[in-house]
Amino acid sequence: MYFKMRLVDVVRVAPESLGGDIKEVILHNLREKLEGRIDKKLGSMIAVLDIVKVGEGSIIAGDGGVYYRTTFDSLVFRPNMQEVIEGKIVETVEFGAFIGLGPMDGLLHVSQITDDYISYDEKGGRLVCKAGDKAITEGDSVRARIVAISLNERDPRESKIGLTMRQPALGKLEWINEMRNKTVGK
Repeated sequence: MYFKMRLVDVVRVAPESLGGDIKEVILHNLREKLEGRIDKKLGSMIAVLDIVKVGEGSIIAGDGGVYYRTTFDSLVFRPNMQEVIEGKIVETVEFGAFIGLGPMDGLLHVSQITDDYISYDEKGGRLVCKAGDKAITEGDSVRARIVAISLNERDPRESKIGLTMRQPALGKLEWINEMRNKTVGK
């Protein structure tokens, strides 16, 4: 999910920024340019951590800026298909629950919670199993598996991650612990 990556980019330094500590200027420019952005291959750029190397500057005719080929370390969040994640439910709605996965939320559709029929208790803000013995609500910790990923580079808020809890050892952590205790007690 989280990776420390060494990346390379070309960074433009404006004429008014020349003369100061070039590494600090480049670090600032990289953070402004990349943090919070999504790349379909890399994932979501969380932070630019450190500058590793700054190459020779290049000047382009008609542009007062200087361009530096820069190697830097970054922290990236990249969800992977079939990956098992743990997170907290940040919102429940009629069609499912949103689970916080760090910088993004994943959708757990009602059809992917359990094999049981699920109804939405609007007043209580929770999703309840037909038998009534199980429910999930905001703040619950769950374990799920990623089954769909659609990252949108143009509008990161439109990125989607689909989740399921319909397999053994997945579900609300309370349910998993109860099942484990029943199995151990036999």
